[in-house]
Amino acid sequence: MASSSDTRLVHKKTEFDDWRSLSLGIYMALVGYAVMVGLPVISTAWVDKLGFTEIQVGRVAGADLYGLGIGAIIAFFVVARFDRRMLTIAAASVAIMANILCIYFQDYDVTLYLRLAAGIGAGVYTGIAVATIGGHSRPAFAFGLELFAFAFSQAAELKFLPYLTIEGMYMAFAGAFVVGLLFIGWLPRRPADAALDVEVDVAEPTGDHHVEHQRVPRYVPWLVLGAVMFTYINIGAYWTYIELATVDSAASPEWVADMLVYTSFFSLVGCLFAVLLSNRYGLSKPLLVTLVFQASIVAMLLFGITDMTVMISMFAFNFCWIFVDIYQAATISNVDRSGRYVALLPAAQGIGNGLGPNIAATVLAWGLGYNGVFIMCAAASIIAMFIYLYMYLMLKKKIPALADAS
Repeated sequence: MASSSDTRLVHKKTEFDDWRSLSLGIYMALVGYAVMVGLPVISTAWVDKLGFTEIQVGRVAGADLYGLGIGAIIAFFVVARFDRRMLTIAAASVAIMANILCIYFQDYDVTLYLRLAAGIGAGVYTGIAVATIGGHSRPAFAFGLELFAFAFSQAAELKFLPYLTIEGMYMAFAGAFVVGLLFIGWLPRRPADAALDVEVDVAEPTGDHHVEHQRVPRYVPWLVLGAVMFTYINIGAYWTYIELATVDSAASPEWVADMLVYTSFFSLVGCLFAVLLSNRYGLSKPLLVTLVFQASIVAMLLFGITDMTVMISMFAFNFCWIFVDIYQAATISNVDRSGRYVALLPAAQGIGNGLGPNIAATVLAWGLGYNGVFIMCAAASIIAMFIYLYMYLMLKKKIPALADAS
């Protein structure tokens, strides 16, 4: 077996490298993830404007994010088989209709099912989006651009959503899907490559090079997706309850609201460092360190919630979130050029995001308080780290070029 020092992955340029394809993929991803990003504000609006309890908020948020996961699972089965433009139109239509119906049916039981439907439409839509971004010949760069844009959209969303009524929020989500459909002609209809097949450039002792096709073990993308799920259990619970956790603390409500916006921009620093570190150290090693650090900064809140700890936690959390997202998305894009497994990223994220608020709601129902929630969040991040460590060690034996790929 060749070592990682004399092998490297080969990525051919395709129509997915076109700036229009990449731009639309990025926009679609931002729209698909919009509800997830806005959960701190939306959760508060559900409590203040619709009278939902904290536990009901966890259930409704979980339904939306479970729907995101279900939709992405649907995308897994169809994204490499059918016309992606038609799939996008169908998915966007479901999301638009569900969001509009939420305006007219606002009681808890109906909202629960409508948010599930909206999530399913968004999940298929987002699965196609990330498959489009992942088709780029430089996936870490492409997802870095997406998350760079994500930082601005996150800040804008958290800044302006509080000025809207709950009806206005639903209309904003529906309108964003409509705008994407105007540029549907930029979307590639089919994948460019087969699934789980990588090309490796091998350097021979003579100095010549040859390209080998190597099959990626089927367990590799599933390990990545499992780690993504645990990572987003942490993210989903933290992001749903971080603002509510500060209500009876020493932290100022105005300060917390400002931090939700301003710390989003720190993600830009995360994008830059993530790409630079990936170019030098590959994807796996920085990812392992980042997951441990993310667990630490969540656990820090166990020692007290103040203006200072909220600021540190939110800045660090956004920084780590970007790191983890770029590395996870680029890793699975490296092993799957067809977009099938890449399309499952929102599923793993959605399931994790759905489990996170629901597990947190259960922890609260057991009377363990927000300290219990933060312990659960930290544990989920550590589990994700151990899954990646196992995957990395296995790939070092089988396809070292993939283990240390950037």
